[in-house]
Amino acid sequence: MAKFYPLKVADIRRETRDSVVLTLQPSADATDEFEFVQGQYLTFRHKFDGEELRRSYSVCSGISDGTLRVGIKKVDGGWFSSFANDDLKVGDTLEAMTPMGNFHSSLKPDEARHYLGFAGGSGITPLVSIIKTVMDKEPKSTFTLVYGNRSANSIMFREELEDLKNSHMERLNVIHILETEADIDLFSGILTPDKCDDLFGRWVNVKGADLAFICGPEPMMLTIAAALKKHGMDEAAIKFELFASAQPGKAKKRAAPKGGSDAGGICKATIILDGVRREIEMKKHGQSVLDAAISDSLDAPFACKAGVCSTCRAKVIEGETEMEANYALEDYEVERGYVLTCQCYPLSDKIVIDYDQ
Repeated sequence: MAKFYPLKVADIRRETRDSVVLTLQPSADATDEFEFVQGQYLTFRHKFDGEELRRSYSVCSGISDGTLRVGIKKVDGGWFSSFANDDLKVGDTLEAMTPMGNFHSSLKPDEARHYLGFAGGSGITPLVSIIKTVMDKEPKSTFTLVYGNRSANSIMFREELEDLKNSHMERLNVIHILETEADIDLFSGILTPDKCDDLFGRWVNVKGADLAFICGPEPMMLTIAAALKKHGMDEAAIKFELFASAQPGKAKKRAAPKGGSDAGGICKATIILDGVRREIEMKKHGQSVLDAAISDSLDAPFACKAGVCSTCRAKVIEGETEMEANYALEDYEVERGYVLTCQCYPLSDKIVIDYDQ
């Protein structure tokens, strides 16, 4: 069951002209439920004109901060982001699921690791959480952040990053890339393959890095990942988080085949959720496993429906399926049978999907 908890809005801080940082307070009996790992996100739900909308936003607190904060950038046409930026008030209550997400690595306090971080726009939000936590929990580790924005006044967490840099002069390096206003060519424009080559050759030591975290638009992430691999980084050391501001909120439905014996086929699906098995029938084409479960009144967890978050993650126990898109699961998770059910479609006549694993 997709369980939501009430969170009181304890503070709202205007971060930039079009972004806010919310400080949220769970009820006393749910405090433990909202302990998070650096880089995780919260999924919120809210009704607009009687229609429920769900959106996910990353936690921007360090794990030792003692607060639960999320950053929300206003998106043109975005109902929830506009509501959070324009209408939400201190004292209001939001409903959210407990923290989720795998955009992090296990902490190793006794080791001296070097991290690389790359963020575009509001993609900085989870990286702030990761940087603050690494600085606090891994005293021997260092971090280099490359952060791209349109202009200086659109930089989220600018003061917070400067404070962190001043507190950890020998351990944290922040490089800003601005589309406008930059005086040096290397730090202006966007992160193209050539610019990455220049950065990695002169400013960023890729071969000496242990892990890289990338969060931003897909083209940026693919460009940086390719450049990192070109400069010697193992693909397994690169972690992605695609922020969903450009996502439509609903995945494009697959087109049913025009012919063939499978056209219009039916699959018998067994859904395991909260220890209960439910058998349903679903179309093999044009309907995802998540949509089929929801249509049958199952309260399956979901947020973006675009393959961006991992809220709808489940494991295929039996049968064969395929995913249209995957921006959230690691390769090892896919190899073990995990899928994003919003992007998952049956290929066999029978499947068993387990949300509990």
